[in-house]
Amino acid sequence: MSMDRRRFLGGLCAGYVAAGWDHSRAFAQPALSTSLPAPAESGIDHIVIVTMENRSFDHLLGWLPNANGIPAAGLSYPDAHGVQHPIHSLAPDYTGCGHSDPDHSYAGGRTCYANGAMNGFLLDTSNDVYCIGYYNAADIPFYTALAQSYVACDNWHASILGPTFPNRMFLWAAQTDRLTDSISLSNLPTIFGSLSRANISHRYYFNNVPYLALWAFKYLFSTSLFSNFLADAASGNLPSVSFVDPNYTVLDDGTGSDDHPHADIRNGDAFLSTVYRAAATGPKWANTVLIVTFDEWGGFFEHVPPPRVTAPRNSPDTDLKNGAALLGFRVPTVIASPFTKRIAGQPNKVDHNLYDHTAALKLVEWRFGLQPLTGRDASPAINNPAATFNFNSPDASMPALPDPVPVFAPPCFEGGISSTDTSTVSGTPTAPQTQIATRANELTALANSNLVRDFLNHPHIQSLARQ
Repeated sequence: MSMDRRRFLGGLCAGYVAAGWDHSRAFAQPALSTSLPAPAESGIDHIVIVTMENRSFDHLLGWLPNANGIPAAGLSYPDAHGVQHPIHSLAPDYTGCGHSDPDHSYAGGRTCYANGAMNGFLLDTSNDVYCIGYYNAADIPFYTALAQSYVACDNWHASILGPTFPNRMFLWAAQTDRLTDSISLSNLPTIFGSLSRANISHRYYFNNVPYLALWAFKYLFSTSLFSNFLADAASGNLPSVSFVDPNYTVLDDGTGSDDHPHADIRNGDAFLSTVYRAAATGPKWANTVLIVTFDEWGGFFEHVPPPRVTAPRNSPDTDLKNGAALLGFRVPTVIASPFTKRIAGQPNKVDHNLYDHTAALKLVEWRFGLQPLTGRDASPAINNPAATFNFNSPDASMPALPDPVPVFAPPCFEGGISSTDTSTVSGTPTAPQTQIATRANELTALANSNLVRDFLNHPHIQSLARQ
């Protein structure tokens, strides 16, 4: 066993990682209920969906007991010269400042996928060994505890093997109208429209960049600030359906809380703790489901090949076989709720059923009597998470979870943590990139667009900011 693998196993967070789990039953599918309660009598009145950025399951939760995580023998990946590189622990580098943002484009994802071999992560020549690094349980103490106190999903995939914008489109529209991070306006029907027509309360809460601006002002009055989310949760005034976005990493200036490289993942952990505590200490927690997911894998390694499922009609995806499209790689999703709480004395709960982002839509549609948006959220291949909820004996008590505080993250251009890394791929140094912060990512163009400027300057948003 390699030293990195020993450190990986030895670094598990002792307070939350159970030893001696039974491999023989680890991947048995939880029973899907054949008789869900009547939606209105389910006890679910509020669904909150938080979407972080750019991390794969193996990269962030590969250590999780009872999950299909990093194999005990470890993993290694070949570079373009055939040299094998083992996966490795990234901490105490919590930002990756010395490395490029791993390739998570439509084409780059297929290089990594390698026709199902899942060994192309270093064959993508824009990547270096950062993309085959992982974090241990102790590195993300809140998310570690959340995953082991509620239900983690180890078969939740991004909706398309492509970048941020197409996947965030799927989260709201069950389809995408683009394969890139284009900032062109979208006319896709969304769950916001469905909720409006049914008079179901809903809200999109954002921090610095409103992704909903890609629909111009269509959903302006469905939009609020993150500070409003905290106030609404505390006062018991959360809408039936909430979508929550973190503070996006627009530049590598250390301010992001979205986990997008090169944000400090400890700040993402602190943000998620804030969201959970707001919901769980509010008066409506007993009737709330909180889903934390990530838009896509961010270019980080994964060992599970994604399946093919129904492609929405008129999909721009050109990689179809018999009308089926590849899902994206797995993302580290956790569902926290009184209906998913771990039972004391029992092993941590892992849901192995197949999901993509439209599973969250399927849950919303089931609970509030809405029609599917496309063939994807209508597909029986994508499960409804409610089918594994404990409706008979929900537990609204709060477990004792760590409450990390934000840390100061030096901007990468000021020589942020580990920006002097000189790790190699096939003997070629990956030189420190001390000016990474001047490099745009997928959110930079949107943040600087007239769409967002006009959205933020609208009197509605300005009035929220003055509250």
